[in-house]
Amino acid sequence: MIGMIVWIPAEQRKLGVTERRVMHMSFLCVQIPRGPRTPEWMLRRRIRWAAAKLHRLGIKQVVLPEDFPWLDVLEKKGLRTVETTGLRRRLAVEWTRAALEARGMPGTQVAVSAQKMTPEVVRTVTELALRHRYVLADLPRGGEELCRRLRREYGVSVQLGPDREQLERAEALVLFDPREDLKPQGAVVLELYREDVPLPELELPPALEDQLPAGVSRGALLAALEEGGVLRYGQITVKAPSCLTF
Repeated sequence: MIGMIVWIPAEQRKLGVTERRVMHMSFLCVQIPRGPRTPEWMLRRRIRWAAAKLHRLGIKQVVLPEDFPWLDVLEKKGLRTVETTGLRRRLAVEWTRAALEARGMPGTQVAVSAQKMTPEVVRTVTELALRHRYVLADLPRGGEELCRRLRREYGVSVQLGPDREQLERAEALVLFDPREDLKPQGAVVLELYREDVPLPELELPPALEDQLPAGVSRGALLAALEEGGVLRYGQITVKAPSCLTF
């Protein structure tokens, strides 16, 4: 089970632990009283209690409130935030589209760079090739077969093994792994491996949107729900890019 920490009004005072269900997925939820006048030392003490409680109950991952500054307290108890890397990679194509539209760029030429051939890489290259005129693919062994299959099944051509200058000139560069040698020339760059880069604005169908609790990290919660099988691929969509890395 995954843990969750939420703020509750300060007047409730008492810390509480409950099992909370979000879209049929259970979370072990710790409710922490917090108000505008709650001293930081008191909040830190309450968070230490919450971290110790979750640790004793076997929790390893947690969904946190937005802008939560006490990660060090959780880490001391072996707790980590829910990772969003998988979600970022599954949203790569939609994120690229939204980012290009926001910049007013046609996306004639886009590029993908990855060190491993994963299902997410294959899906991303395939969908980009169906949407964009030129796709550059910096891929390891296995990329040749993917390019042959795309030509055979869809009649699209992907340029495999572009050089550094070609990658840097692409309008959009999707990085599944670090490429510190690249210096993109004003392009949209998505570093999908970076947890510290904010996700774009995400949305669900209205009927599902109403079931989400307020005040917690939206990206981490959606990642947990998707990993847990509650949300299916395609139900999470990109509304608009909120942060791009250049």
